[in-house]
Amino acid sequence: MRRHELSDAEWEFVRPLQPATLRGRKRLDDRQVPNGIVWKFRTGTAWRDVPERYGPWATLHTRFRRWAMDGTFERMLRAAPARADAAGDIDWLVSVDSTVVRAHQHAAGVRKGGSAALAPGRSRGGLTSKIHLACDGTGRPLAFTLTGGNTNDCTRFTAVMEAIRVPLIGPGRPRVRPTHVLGDKGCSSRAIRGRLRRRGIRHTIPERADQVRNRPRRGSRGGRPPAFDTQLCKRRNVVERCFNRLKQWRGIATRYDKTAESYQARRPRIAPDAGVTFEDNSY
Repeated sequence: MRRHELSDAEWEFVRPLQPATLRGRKRLDDRQVPNGIVWKFRTGTAWRDVPERYGPWATLHTRFRRWAMDGTFERMLRAAPARADAAGDIDWLVSVDSTVVRAHQHAAGVRKGGSAALAPGRSRGGLTSKIHLACDGTGRPLAFTLTGGNTNDCTRFTAVMEAIRVPLIGPGRPRVRPTHVLGDKGCSSRAIRGRLRRRGIRHTIPERADQVRNRPRRGSRGGRPPAFDTQLCKRRNVVERCFNRLKQWRGIATRYDKTAESYQARRPRIAPDAGVTFEDNSY
């Protein structure tokens, strides 16, 4: 195993999740292609510069695009937390936050329509995208959405929460509801708090300064200040540490892809064990 390649345990986890080809000519080794894709994501290089030991770059790109469009990478992303949940290793204290990703000039020029809403947005920093992420209490990514970098966090909070779906290994519905949600001031709104209460989800979200000032002015209509646990809020740093891990992959730290499907498929390799900690960089 070379640097930036799948270990034997990781390969045993990924292998059954790849789509099988029952006809046509014999294709490249199934492990060689994922290794080439992982190497390209980790280093952030161009497809044409991937080492020849992984096969023709066009084959790697074609396989990657096919898997991104047919849901193969999505199945891999779902399988890892499903196995962790079956082992009781998911901490359902969920933290939600976002991070801005600089878009390379190669990511510009997305055609209008289709995935144009997920194209890089223009802000003070130039072309940027934003990853809205929900992770569990150990830093394991559970769900994410992609928007332009000029999108407000509170507008995508509901979409991120609805994207949390951890399948059960066996019969039963996927788990979609955390026990507690941590967020920053960007998620502080009546609509978000009301929706969490209706779903029976406890939450710890600090209020913005303007909301604190306006409550006395509104009198009885201002309502009571929401409960806030200072010690519990300190655990929200886990999502920041999760972003730090993800951005060790240069293909994630910088957006080189025009299409949202390709960029969303640029995920770190899946951990084969029941869970992931910050001491384990295999996720």
